[in-house]
Amino acid sequence: MGVAQEQAKAWTAPKQVQGRHLHFAYRWQTVCVNHDSLHFVDRDWGPGFLKVCGYAPYPMKCCLNGHEWVKRQLTRRRVPFTPLDNGFQACARPAVLHTVCESLSAADVQAVFDRWVARLPLPVTGADRAAGVGHRLSLLQLEVSRTPVFARPLRGRECFEAVLRDQLDLGRPSRMQLLFDRKITRATPGRFRTRVITDGVVPSLHVEDTRCHITQSFQEGRALRTETPVNDPDDFGVQRGLSNVAYRRTLGQRITTWLLQAERVAHDCGLGEPRFAELVLPGRTVDGQPAPGLKFGQPRVMALLAACCLFGFTPAGITNRRLRPQVAQLLGTDAAYTPRQMGYDLRRLARKGLIQRMDGKLCYTLTPHGRRVVLILTTLYARVLRPGFQALDHRSASQAPPPLRTALAAVDVATDRLLQEARLVA
Repeated sequence: MGVAQEQAKAWTAPKQVQGRHLHFAYRWQTVCVNHDSLHFVDRDWGPGFLKVCGYAPYPMKCCLNGHEWVKRQLTRRRVPFTPLDNGFQACARPAVLHTVCESLSAADVQAVFDRWVARLPLPVTGADRAAGVGHRLSLLQLEVSRTPVFARPLRGRECFEAVLRDQLDLGRPSRMQLLFDRKITRATPGRFRTRVITDGVVPSLHVEDTRCHITQSFQEGRALRTETPVNDPDDFGVQRGLSNVAYRRTLGQRITTWLLQAERVAHDCGLGEPRFAELVLPGRTVDGQPAPGLKFGQPRVMALLAACCLFGFTPAGITNRRLRPQVAQLLGTDAAYTPRQMGYDLRRLARKGLIQRMDGKLCYTLTPHGRRVVLILTTLYARVLRPGFQALDHRSASQAPPPLRTALAAVDVATDRLLQEARLVA
């Protein structure tokens, strides 16, 4: 304990280095120091920190914010901009902003790391460094975000609410989470109850696959932020080395773009008559294989399409084991829906072009045409036909909109009058 205390006395005092103070924080475990944390404000990167382990070989963890690096680059170039949370609301020269964002490289990360490691009182001498002893950076987590700002914030809010609505009722997701925009403790005043949306709650959409967790939210009432962290590069067959930073950034950008393109289907729904007829009627594939029809309105088909909505944003793929419980839940007959039936339905989807086999894997993924079809038909059935049929049934309380109920009532009166004139029983 005495040795550890002496080390702490030698390190806890702020050390003046070129006009800046380095502050070290400690956490104690029995008789030794676990790690030392250095928080700094870099001239190129702004706020960041280094966490150094107190044991050989002294591994480190460095955390940096790319948005802060871009902001300082724009300031040096005297490009006016307006920040928005962890992004940009406006920029006088958008082309320059795009160029600066794309210019961030592994060399910039290595430079800030070397600059601050050189100032640390590490027990590594110059001779050690000359012999090749040093630190090699690898990427533990890389977050790529895209934040389009809406010129008319109301339209952006409507867009995001439509996306949230699709995730709430289409396919019946098993989990929903709301994030409070303030810290909640036992001393926080007020009462917190389970509600879908209320004041003080920021809704967000989460897409999870292995350790990749995409988050989407509406920032400050005007920007749609989509953030894709690549936590484990092994999920994508990429090594952790710093040299792969450009590839991992491109990978995150493609995932984000793919998610936004999939969400556009909700705002551009349409299916032509020939494509609809090709879908519901029996046919044959290009190579002559039979393609059974997917009869719209049939409970099993509608449960199958609704279950596929849950896999519209999942890059892991669709398998018999993953999809069958979802279809069985929507059918309400878990024991009656067998793996053999699921295999037949997967073949039907594949031969109609709604899903395609993933290379080298025993699973499928939704095609762009498939995402559009399952969303359109599920939305039509769940939000139009089912309420409409309920409104036509006088034995049940209708949830249809008032104009629709009024129009249907007028149709009933006109139909009854027509039957009476024909001397037929209504």
